[in-house]
Amino acid sequence: MFNRYPARNLGKSNPLNDADLTEFLQLKKTKSDSTKSWSVASNTVDQATFDLSMNNPNGGEEMTHRNPQEIMDKIAVLEAESAEVLGRIRKML
Repeated sequence: MFNRYPARNLGKSNPLNDADLTEFLQLKKTKSDSTKSWSVASNTVDQATFDLSMNNPNGGEEMTHRNPQEIMDKIAVLEAESAEVLGRIRKML
C-alpha cells in the first residue's frame, strides 16, 4: 500500500476547503495525472464489485504491514498485561 501524504480526518469540524481542491481544479482542465491523482481505464475495474480502492501507480512510499498473526500475538500479550493489572487493582479493593 502506498501512502505518501499524511492522513487527514475530515468531518464537520474539519471540512474540505478551497486549498484541498486547488490541484484537482488545475489538473481537471488538462485531465492530467499527478502523484496524488491518476486515471483508471474503465475496462480494468472489476465489473462484479466496481471496487475503486486506491492503488496509486504514480508513487509514494511503500508501507510494510505486519501480518495478522503478529498483530494477534501482540493483542494477546497486551490482554494478559491488562488482566494482571486488573487483578492487582481487585486485590486493592
